[in-house]
Amino acid sequence: MYYVNLFFVFSIFGYLLETVYAFITHTNFKSGILYGPITPLYGVGIIIIFCLSNYIFSKLHLSKVVETIIFFALITLILTLFEFLAGFLIEKIFHVVFWDYSDQKFHIGKYISLSMSLIWGLGSIFLIYCVKPWISDYINKIPKSISIILIILFIIDIIVTVYNKLKV
Repeated sequence: MYYVNLFFVFSIFGYLLETVYAFITHTNFKSGILYGPITPLYGVGIIIIFCLSNYIFSKLHLSKVVETIIFFALITLILTLFEFLAGFLIEKIFHVVFWDYSDQKFHIGKYISLSMSLIWGLGSIFLIYCVKPWISDYINKIPKSISIILIILFIIDIIVTVYNKLKV
């Protein structure tokens, strides 16, 4: 249940982060496509970050600096591709554009930006070295019943969202 709980904690955290940002900047931005307070992009992203870091740091057996550089390069590339794929699919399936980097200096289309890619990479380093050691014990202590309730609510939210947004 660790990765399920990790998914929900960071999906909710991502939703709250973007909601606060929208409030502070006075934009009419809504985080994610679902009705509930979950932005799955963040949940999937954190699972990718944790899994890749676990793999690299347990298999390579190189110096910590070299492993961190390899992790940074790979996670930056993977999260950038994931952001592109998510943005593309959301637009094609739901006809909504949630982010557009076209106005940024170093962008590739509307879904990829060098500055955001670097933020994903640096943020991943911060998450692995600063947040992961602190939060892992708390993630493990989330009761299974809470996890099951979140899974059920998440499935209901997906069904309702797909039904309402893809009505013909």
